Order: sequence, then C-alpha cells, then structure tokens
Amino acid sequence: MIAPTAAPPFDPDLDAQQVDEAVAAIRARTDLRPDIVLVLGSGLGALADEVEDAVVISTADVPHYPQSTVEGHAGQLVLGHLAGRPVLVVQGRVHLYEGHAPRDLGFPVRLAHALGAGGLLLTNAAGGINPAFGPGTLMLISDHLNLAFASPLGGAVARGETRFPDLSDPYSEAWREQARALALRERVAFREGVYVWVSGPSYETPAEIRFYAGAGADAVGMSTVPEAVQAAALGLPVLGISTITNPAAGLQDAPLNHEEVLEVGRQVRDRLATWVRAIVAETTLPSR
Repeated sequence: MIAPTAAPPFDPDLDAQQVDEAVAAIRARTDLRPDIVLVLGSGLGALADEVEDAVVISTADVPHYPQSTVEGHAGQLVLGHLAGRPVLVVQGRVHLYEGHAPRDLGFPVRLAHALGAGGLLLTNAAGGINPAFGPGTLMLISDHLNLAFASPLGGAVARGETRFPDLSDPYSEAWREQARALALRERVAFREGVYVWVSGPSYETPAEIRFYAGAGADAVGMSTVPEAVQAAALGLPVLGISTITNPAAGLQDAPLNHEEVLEVGRQVRDRLATWVRAIVAETTLPSR
C-alpha cells in the first residue's frame, strides 16, 4: 500500500507573497476597495448580475487562486457596486472534497481582507435537517458545527491572523439583528439555525443525519465554515444565509441529487436577492 503524499508545510511568508501577487493582478483591473464580500453558493450565482459597473475577473487569471470544479460555481470574481456599496462577489468557492488543502479554502478570504474588505456575507445551498425547514427556506446561520474536522488555520500563523481566534460569535449577532429587521421589513420569510459542515462529496447517510440532528444541527452542507473560521482569524465579521434546497437523507423518499440543489437555488434567488440587497445597502458592519 502506498502512503499518501503529505501536504507541504504552510509557509506564511510564501502565502503573504502569493496574496500580494493576487492583489496586484486584481489592482491591474480595478482600484475598487470592497466594503462587503459576498461568497455565493451552489445555484445562487445570479446575484452577481445585480452588481453595477462590474469588473469581472476569471479566477484562472488571479495568481494562486484555488480553482473551483463544481457546477454552479462560475469561477470568477466580480467587483463593483451593489445598492450603491462597493462589493466583491466571489463566484469561485472551493471545497475540501475537490482535493484542496484546508489552507486553500481560506485563500479567497485572505485575498478579500488584503483588498480592504470590512465584512463577509456567506451564502450556501444546504440540506434541511430540521423538519420545519422545507425546500426553499432561507436560514440565517446562528452557529455552526465543524464535523469535517478541518481548519484553514492549521500550521504557521499567516499574515494578519490571530493564532487562537474567538468563535463565541462566529456569525455576528449584531449583524444578524440588522438582517432580521430588514427581512421583516422586506417581507422575506426566514428561519434561524445551526449549520453543520461535512467534507462531502457524498451526501450524508440517514444515520449521520440523525446524529447531526441530535447534536443540534438544523442544516447540513459542504462549505461556509472554513471561510467563517478564516474570517474570524482576520477580524472580519460574518453573516451567513443558507438556502434549504432539499430534505436531508432519510427525510424524503427520492434520492438526493445536485440538479435539485441548483433548481431550488434558482427558485429562491429573487427573495434572497431582495434580502441581500437590503443588507448590503443598509447594514452597518460590526467590529469583532
């Protein structure tokens, strides 16, 4: 049996150099300093169409940027204005199951921080564990469980990072309070709950879903947590919204499939866009 090749040790000086080179590639196209970064999940990429005066950059043209291989993730960065506020929209989310090292999952957030971002708004497509959260539910993330047992912070401390970041408020309560009020005003129905991160790419077994439910999870997915953890280490406040696209394993008779995820994402995009637009336009970014 051949042992797997170990990943090279994380070099903070090399990482800083790579982030700087990625920043330089973007600065060659635009000098916009994004206030909020929006990371878009599966089937939710159409939100980028809301951006005005957009500068669209393929992630393949950004040095050292990890590449996405998943349908529903366009692999591009969009910089411009949404509701009058400077934003960076990430349509190039990467996942652990694509073969990326945990540190790579945090690279887009380290890049956003270096570009001057003040806050991170994460969206994702998730399976519903809470039986009250049916397909099409928008769930404001209150907390998470890391059951992928991985972190983008392993190894040496990168530039600007805290060695032991506090995660007592990973999805800013102050920001969530503002988001709740805007959802009520805009008549966007939502729930609030705990998101559990698993490594994927296989969907979960019914036994696993029962275990996650017993641990307090309301929704399950394969992203978001590493970005939130990386943001915490850099002092960036985070807001998270899940689109519940399907009942999790054991909660419906039909097999789970990615096409269902994309279709429900398309169905809710107008409601999600209304909410996100209001959040971007009117919320005050809290400090960590």
